[in-house]
Parts: sequence; C-alpha cells; structure tokens
Amino acid sequence: MTKTTRLAFALLSSTFLLGLGTPSFAQSGEVNIYSYREQGLLQPLLDKFTAETGIEANVLYAGDGLLERVAAEGELSPADVVLTVDIGNLVGAEEQGLTQPITTAALAERVPEAFRDDDANWTALSLRARVFYVSKDRVTETALTYEDIAGPEWKGRLCTRPGDHAYNIGLIAQRIAATGLDATRTWLAAVRDNMAYAPSGNDREGVKNIMAGTCDLSITNTYYMGAMLNNEAEPEQKEWANSARIIYPDAEGEGTQVNVAGGFIAKHAPNAENANALIAFLLSDEAQQIYADTNYEFPVVASVAPAELTLSWGALNPVDTPLVEVAANRAAAAALVDELKFNEGAQN
Repeated sequence: MTKTTRLAFALLSSTFLLGLGTPSFAQSGEVNIYSYREQGLLQPLLDKFTAETGIEANVLYAGDGLLERVAAEGELSPADVVLTVDIGNLVGAEEQGLTQPITTAALAERVPEAFRDDDANWTALSLRARVFYVSKDRVTETALTYEDIAGPEWKGRLCTRPGDHAYNIGLIAQRIAATGLDATRTWLAAVRDNMAYAPSGNDREGVKNIMAGTCDLSITNTYYMGAMLNNEAEPEQKEWANSARIIYPDAEGEGTQVNVAGGFIAKHAPNAENANALIAFLLSDEAQQIYADTNYEFPVVASVAPAELTLSWGALNPVDTPLVEVAANRAAAAALVDELKFNEGAQN
C-alpha cells in the first residue's frame, strides 16, 4: 500500500469510526491541522502562514473528538498538528502516545519553561487567566486573593460554572499543586458554601447574573470580557460586561492561575518539517499579536503585548506553577469536586 493510499484509507476509516466530516488532504507543500480552535480565530493566522511560507494549511475543525480521532487513525493519520485548549488535553495526548517532539528552536527560545513540555511534546500558544469579575456597584475591593473568596464576607455572593468543567478543574488543580490537597479541600468547601446558587451555566452567565444582582463575584476567564464587549450579534452582552470589572486574583502575590491554548505535532505526522514550521510561526511576534488582538488571550511569548483592551483590565502576573504539575493534579481536583458535592452549592 502506498503512502497516498494509506492516507486515503485513514481518512475514510476515521470518518467511519468517529462520524466527523473529512477534508481532502494532499502531501507535499502542505500541513494538515486538526483544530478545536474556532475558524474565526485560526484562519487569519493560517492565511499569514501560507503567505509567508508557501505551505498550504488544511484544517479539520471539531468541537470535540479530535484526540480520539488521531488515536483511532494510528500510523495512518494525516494529522500533522493538533491545536487544542486546556492543559489536560495536551498532557493527555502525550500520555496516549499521540505526540512527537517539537524540534523548532523557537520552542525553547520563546516559550517559558512553565508553559511547555520538558521533552518538547507540546507547547502553550496563548494563556487564559481564571479571574474574578466583580460588580461595579456592589464591590469596593480593588485587590483580592483566591483565599479571600473563602471568607465569610462573601457568603451568598459568588457564582461560577460547574466545578467539573475544565476551566474550574484547572484552577482547583493549581491550588492543589500550590497549597496541598488538605488546604485545597478546606478552601473549596468554603467557596462552595459562599455560592449564591448551585454552580451552573457558563462563564458569560455568571457575568449576566452580576448585572441582575444574583451574585457579586463570578469566577470567569478574562477573554469573555472582550468577547462580550464586542458582541454585535447579542448586544445585551455588552450590558452584562459593563456591569462588572475584572480583578486579577493574587496579582501582588503568588500570581493568577492560567490555563492554555496550545498544540502538538502528531506522532505519525506525514509533514513533520512543515508542522515544525507552523509551530515556529505560531510562536512568532506576528502570530502572537493576532492571538492577542483577536481573542483577548495573553501571548505566551513575553515580548508580545496583550491587546489594548486586555491591558485596560490590568496587568497579568501569571502563577509560575508548571503546567505539568497542574495536569498531574487534575484527577485529584475532579475527585474533590465530587467529594464536596461542589455542584450542589452551599451545604449550610
């Protein structure tokens, strides 16, 4: 069986196994990308990449199932680069043997050690911070720590999405890595008992409920502020966002918890050289600025500034807990959420 035939077979078999649509891939002068990232964010980056390198970028977009797809395709997979969100997905891909080392020099030169794999099997491409949105009308504090929201003064005033969502699991896992399991259990139980209602909905809903007066502080990712303020399709979201301001937790102390959007090169990438060229481009100043300006995320490359709107919310001091340590505590974080019945809300 020729390589071309094997690739065609992989595409057909993976469609059968996972029920996802399949684009047409060729082999030379191209790079094949499986992406969780939305097309509106990724396409401007890929257009620039192709213009500068002449390498054609083929993309399969999917909301979920991409890691399972790569695993099912095995050595016949056409995937060169997989772009995903959350440290759990990146480390999970490595643990499943789906990755190969990234060899571009840009990795070590541009990405801080805390935000890349020690063996170069994955890298962060942008950062997203888990912060506090607080009511402009009802909250006077201008600085808070994660510990502060466990205090009695916040009783009945907090809101967030379910504790077992990846965003909150990442936060809880970071707390375990930084303070230990027992201290995190005590903290999380107190945060649970300070909830205004049982954790539910999504990050935008928490900000909506701040405007409604249902809660005073929502644990939410930073970039939603930019997304809501610029939402022309649903202008009511602008009102939600304008009712709140952002506080970066522990900004003057240990730093604010961050998660990542990132990527890896697939183990059986047919175009590994082009895959490394794409990773190098995504770590360039130009691409990092597009990430920042388009999605209000933080560049992982320190020399690139966030978008002006993002800077207006304050300066990010990211916690320096290595992401591999955070990932190692994700299972313990999920177990705590279940043990404490966090998603049921206040217990007293």
